Amino acid sequence: MFYLLSITGNLSIVVVVLADHGLHTPMYFLLGNLSFLDFFYATTTVPKLLSGLLVDDKRISFQGCIVQLHIFHFLGSTEAMLLASMSYDRYIAICNPLRYHDLMAKAVCLQLAFTSWLAGFLYSLFHTILTSRLPFCMKKISHFYCDIKPLLKLACADTHINESLVNIVTGSVALGTFVLIIISYTFIATHLQNIHSKKGRSKAFSTCSSHLTVVLLYFGTAFCTYLRPATKNSLEQDKMIAVLVTVITPALNPIIYSLRNKDVKRALRKLFLERLMKKT
Repeated sequence: MFYLLSITGNLSIVVVVLADHGLHTPMYFLLGNLSFLDFFYATTTVPKLLSGLLVDDKRISFQGCIVQLHIFHFLGSTEAMLLASMSYDRYIAICNPLRYHDLMAKAVCLQLAFTSWLAGFLYSLFHTILTSRLPFCMKKISHFYCDIKPLLKLACADTHINESLVNIVTGSVALGTFVLIIISYTFIATHLQNIHSKKGRSKAFSTCSSHLTVVLLYFGTAFCTYLRPATKNSLEQDKMIAVLVTVITPALNPIIYSLRNKDVKRALRKLFLERLMKKT
């Protein structure tokens, strides 16, 4: 049910952002990227999980495991960078509204999105190459998808360097993007103190609340999973956190954005009514 909700909700946002000209703005361009990413993020792991539960075939080839590892971390790191780009967009919109269209021109938005996707791909490629070159003695992974820490436990070689690189590189990406988001919202909070109108502050905060909720969900789970040493207990806890990351969060994101956003709700109603009228 959560997977169906995830693909339906995220594809709906992508379609409505493309179809409605009123949503052809930097904020919704980045939101469309995030929804497009979340659709594939859930699809990377959940179908294989469901097939294992339904037909009791929990096998995956080594090549399939490495591909799943690469795509999962590619999309996960790209999401962190997209969330940082979205916080910068909100900072410009609230603190520099008169220069918004200049500072967030179409070329700038494309550069932000392209840089996020490219950096995520290169980050994931680094981990994928290091992990795939290890010799593996055991063949049973203690997880429902291929992730770095559970895979390192199967290697019959010293993996301390790999584990350290996971913590350092992943920590740098996660902390770096999180710090950028904190800086953006610090400037936003400082600016809101100068707004004397309660209605103005409320309107500004409403544009940020959805993004802040998604940021807390994403970074809270990322820090819990990848910035801890890989012990037996932590790996068991990571499985539960992984369900939140791969199944529940991608399904909640479109709900969070659509319920808190009048423009998205208006565009969804308009698109639904147009489809309904065509059928009748």
